[in-house]
Amino acid sequence: MVLSNQTSGKSGSATAPELGSGAPAVFSGPWFQSLAIRHAMVLVMVLVIAFFLYRSARFGTPENLVTILIAAAPFALIALGQTLVILTGGIDLSVGSVIAVSAMASALTAKTFPDQLWLALVVAVLAGFVAGAINGLVVSRMNVPPFIATLGMLTLGSGAAYVIGNGAPINGLPTGFGTFANTEVLGLKAPVILMIVCIIGFGIMMKRTTYGMRVYAVGGNRLAAEIAGVNSTRVLFSVYTISGVLAGLSGLMLSSRVISGAPNLGQGYELDAIAAVVIGGASLMGGRGTVWGTALGLLLIQTLNNGLDLLIVPAYWQDVIKGVLIVAAVAVDVWATKRRAQ
Repeated sequence: MVLSNQTSGKSGSATAPELGSGAPAVFSGPWFQSLAIRHAMVLVMVLVIAFFLYRSARFGTPENLVTILIAAAPFALIALGQTLVILTGGIDLSVGSVIAVSAMASALTAKTFPDQLWLALVVAVLAGFVAGAINGLVVSRMNVPPFIATLGMLTLGSGAAYVIGNGAPINGLPTGFGTFANTEVLGLKAPVILMIVCIIGFGIMMKRTTYGMRVYAVGGNRLAAEIAGVNSTRVLFSVYTISGVLAGLSGLMLSSRVISGAPNLGQGYELDAIAAVVIGGASLMGGRGTVWGTALGLLLIQTLNNGLDLLIVPAYWQDVIKGVLIVAAVAVDVWATKRRAQ
């Protein structure tokens, strides 16, 4: 869009001297700056991969690539939900607690009905749906700020997860419960396949459907969207509900991987999800961002986590590095917004 807007207002005679003025003019032009900004994270990703390939012989192995993808899968689901929420100008702080509630509820269901494990999947999705729907209703109908509404759900969900297990993890689950996360199809674990399908599906939905356009419209200017006929209340309700459902699936995925339910599962995951969306180029003000950018931000974070683990970097330094990345991504976003406004 930036390229077309900048070039459409120029005549052919005005463009010709620029093209013929040599490399310095090309690399100093505004279009090149825009291109560099838009693809800054791709460059960072390439540099990070190159660094870890140089420092660790294990990093580039197929086994390690699979490890990165498996670790990324549960984060990808909540990051996709977070993308939709942030595109509307909101935020969902509750996904970590929703993961815990869904994990505990599905684990309890599997333990109670070991011969009907499909119920665990239904319960996990239902728990996520209920939590997301409550968030959506409070934000869209009661006009409570998203930060406050989802912060309340974060606290409620955290307590509910402990209530379900009477303050303890749920162990002794049937081994079949692990099939949700450990089943392989074409050499790929089920969570990785689900992640790929969701990224492609949500990418197409946000780019090619009227629903995606309505989400962008509400995030860009809610009043203008309503004047244009968009039901902003319905859109807001839907994005928080979708975020909850995806968090529910993530909770099932994580608990199935270890065949156990833990009440503190998912703690802090909302921060990595938000970081992935922001690093991927989404604006916290809403109306701008892409699913593909979120996927890139997520892979960057997971690649960093994996590479730093291989180099035996302490966890607290990993947090410092991720914090710097988040601040840098937001700084670039603010600078880019100002440049476009000029």
